[in-house]
Amino acid sequence: MAGSDETFPAADVIGELNTAHNKNSFQVDSASSDIATSIETKERDEVQKERERKEKMQSLKRGIIVSAVLVAVGGAAFAIFRKLREK
Repeated sequence: MAGSDETFPAADVIGELNTAHNKNSFQVDSASSDIATSIETKERDEVQKERERKEKMQSLKRGIIVSAVLVAVGGAAFAIFRKLREK
């Protein structure tokens, strides 16, 4: 390395210190962006799973209520027919 003429690239001090001058070249940290995207995706998946679970529970409740109503109507019809036969 002693014989090489490599130097660091020149820094844009004005652009780094005054971000108002640097509006057109907005730089995004790819690692932070990837982490934020993965967190958002994970949260979205969790919300979707929770919504699906609630929908399944709602359909189960609906099924149980419909079954209970059908059993009640059947029981009432059976009781009415039985009373009519006794007369």
